[in-house]
Amino acid sequence: MLKKVIYLNGVSRSLIVSPEALLSDVIRKQLHLTGTKVGCGQGQCGACSVIMDGKVIRSCVTKMKRVPEGASITTIEGLGTPDNLHALQLAWAVHGGAQCGFCSPGFIVSAKGLLDQNANPTRQEVRDWFQKHRNVCRCTGYVPLVDAVMDAARVLRGEITKQELAYKLPEDGKIWGSKYPRPTAIAKVTGTCDYGADLGIKMPCGTLHLKLVQATVSHANILSIDTSEAEKMPGVYKVITHKDVIGKNRITGLITFPTNKGDGWDRPILCDEKVFQFGDAIAIVAADTEENAQAAVEKVKVELEILPAYMSAPAAMADDAIEIHPGTPNVYFEQKIAKGEDTKEYMEKAAYVVEGENFYVGRQPHLPIEPDVGLAYFDEEGRLTIHSKSIGLGLHAAMIAPGIGIELEKLRMIQNPAGGTFGYKFSPTIEALLGVAALATGKPVYLNFNYYQQITYTGKRSPFFMNLKYGADKDGKILAMESEWTVDHGPYSEFGDLLTLRGAQFIGAGYGIPNIRGIGRTVCTNHAWGSAFRGYGSPQSLFASELLMDMLAEKMGMDPLELRYKNVYRPGDTQPSGSPPEVFSLPELIDTIRPKYLEAKERAKKESTPEKKRGVGVSIGVYGCGLDGPDGAEAWAELTKEGVTIFTCWHDHGQGADIGCLSTAHEALRPAGIKPQDIKLVLNDTGVCPDGGPAGGSRSQVLVGNAIKASCDLLVAAMKKADGTYKTYDEMVAEGTPLKYVGKWAAPCKECDENAQGNPFPTYMYGVFLAEVEVDTKTGKTQVVKMTLAADPGKIGNKLAVDGQIYGGLAQGIGLALSEDFEDLKKHTTMANCGIPYIKDIPDALEILYVETPRELGPHGASGVGELPLTSPHVAITNAIYNACGVRITQLPALPEKVLAGLNALK
Repeated sequence: MLKKVIYLNGVSRSLIVSPEALLSDVIRKQLHLTGTKVGCGQGQCGACSVIMDGKVIRSCVTKMKRVPEGASITTIEGLGTPDNLHALQLAWAVHGGAQCGFCSPGFIVSAKGLLDQNANPTRQEVRDWFQKHRNVCRCTGYVPLVDAVMDAARVLRGEITKQELAYKLPEDGKIWGSKYPRPTAIAKVTGTCDYGADLGIKMPCGTLHLKLVQATVSHANILSIDTSEAEKMPGVYKVITHKDVIGKNRITGLITFPTNKGDGWDRPILCDEKVFQFGDAIAIVAADTEENAQAAVEKVKVELEILPAYMSAPAAMADDAIEIHPGTPNVYFEQKIAKGEDTKEYMEKAAYVVEGENFYVGRQPHLPIEPDVGLAYFDEEGRLTIHSKSIGLGLHAAMIAPGIGIELEKLRMIQNPAGGTFGYKFSPTIEALLGVAALATGKPVYLNFNYYQQITYTGKRSPFFMNLKYGADKDGKILAMESEWTVDHGPYSEFGDLLTLRGAQFIGAGYGIPNIRGIGRTVCTNHAWGSAFRGYGSPQSLFASELLMDMLAEKMGMDPLELRYKNVYRPGDTQPSGSPPEVFSLPELIDTIRPKYLEAKERAKKESTPEKKRGVGVSIGVYGCGLDGPDGAEAWAELTKEGVTIFTCWHDHGQGADIGCLSTAHEALRPAGIKPQDIKLVLNDTGVCPDGGPAGGSRSQVLVGNAIKASCDLLVAAMKKADGTYKTYDEMVAEGTPLKYVGKWAAPCKECDENAQGNPFPTYMYGVFLAEVEVDTKTGKTQVVKMTLAADPGKIGNKLAVDGQIYGGLAQGIGLALSEDFEDLKKHTTMANCGIPYIKDIPDALEILYVETPRELGPHGASGVGELPLTSPHVAITNAIYNACGVRITQLPALPEKVLAGLNALK
């Protein structure tokens, strides 16, 4: 052990530490300053950044033996407090820099290190600094973060005051459509927001730490599990296997499609008979410390019979492939689409026919900065209470309760502040493991993944293999489309059928194609299980249809933007689902972006050289808001002495549930004189909140928003007097008027039939993407130099949140296009190796052009936005690569070696 004195945030601290202890662990676990976060644990993300003796360092890879005696260390807690913010913290809140907020302390501390050295940096110098110090953000697209540093520097130089920088409430008090900072911003920028790992550190004595025994192969029969040696290890309370699970030991996929050949009970909580994928949980060690639990994990002996591993859909569909789930075929669901007349005659008569084969969008990893984490205990009412990053508390309760062996009414689910999920938490991950462990031990339990587990255990975007064909008349109007798509959904069926339906709904979306025939299939494989990812089926679907649009334009000798303009939805057109769009804004969106497109083409001509070729590409993006058919939500509004309290489950994975809820409620409550600061939000706890439904499919603003508006409308109506004024709380109580009102809203929609025809979504989002790229012809490396999106999300509820969603989605689209992958189980196991974009991989030039078309079915005219920016930016980028250098990328990501191979083939 070392005795060491450090000066932490200006205070002398005497420490007794192991020389091998990590500085981040000492700060967090010994000193309980949890503002410093640990993400990757490998020095790749910068969430753990602190300043030591004037230098920004990554504390998660700094051992205490390397910390000098008397070192001066500054953490986020040393910069400012919620009632006395540092200029950087204020600027972060004002510019929407804290979305999920998990990376914010590390970025802010890193930025402090920069401004201490350079009080007047350029934007490029800020970007260089964050690149050098490996600060990664998955939410914001980096633009708001640079904006925040630039404004904070102005404050520190004395050019403006903090009061001038701070948000000012408009005179009319209206916050709908404004840049009102999200309610959680202050806690996030000061490090006082407790995420799952922060709560885990603060759990009471006697809490058991959990570690998993996991499969290191992708497919095997389990012959035996021997826990005897592990149970004798120091500190071990219990080693839990499938034999200790009192329920069905299965997570149900809640199958609702009658043609699905599986029953949905295919995912074990703890593997009993088989291993289905790398990382599957086989046993749980519960011990007094994480270290003791992990040591015991190594002593569990699992005997396996290795089986053939089918790591792609074509492999699992081969004639000699065995059934991964015996009794259920590997191709377990098929989805047809039949719209209009048979396509054969139209293809024969078409003036132009264009066909593309083997389009492929792969296993994009979600790469949140915060790894999966959760805890469980029995609450004061004896309910099993599970805290996690779940973005579907009610949904997950129904999926895990029979498996762990508990009645739904005895199960309480709570969402912790989540450091990003981007959809992977639409599926339960560790919730059932926590429930099983708490039931088996009767003790509070805590499980925190390292980043290797985050990457290898959790779900990924499901790959699509696609073939597509268009038939168009002499003017380029598409008359018919024929499609075929195969979904590699990994070993577990949950939501695989719904995802396959998305192929029918979004291949060709945006265009009034009258005649469509196609078929999609869902395939069980042994690669990563497929979970929801932002865009949910549209990035795969639109990759095929938007690539083929460019191929058609080339065949016709027509400008690709003008070909799209000719074909986008207009009155009389219907979507692939057969229903008309709710608005027809795509022509206006193209008109809006056209001047930018023409400028970009001229710029590319001027700036292109033989070594660095410039190109321009476009694409259309469309996505629906909802979960198909009559989707619904519930919210409550209650008048209190202090104001109004809103209760609902509007799950937040960084997109801004807090500000969405506040803005929507305030706009409805404003007639009664309720101020935003008088609205309290009680969110995401099934013990006290009604179910708003999961945060997926960009449904929350529309579905939960409408429920909130309905509850507030009822309250305002009850408060209104005959003379047009409004009753006070005391007046309502005195006359016995109810104070609490239940708002419910159901989408007036119809589920799609066997031919994918129906009216699945109440509103949609529409966009036109413009990418400008530079291709290095010597290396094949592509750099995106600018992205522009003309977007119609309906009426904007909060400008910061909507801007932030678009910036972040565009950045993820660049990653999907150029670098992100989870294919190689040996290589793709770190944040960096999975291809996460750092700040200099994303252009500072991200431009948004809004067309706000009010939606009749959206609260206050809003639609959704979260999915839109990741519908098809990657296709605009690959189209731009072709425009630059003639290499057509049909399988993502467009790695430099792929582009270079294409260039060499052209020679």
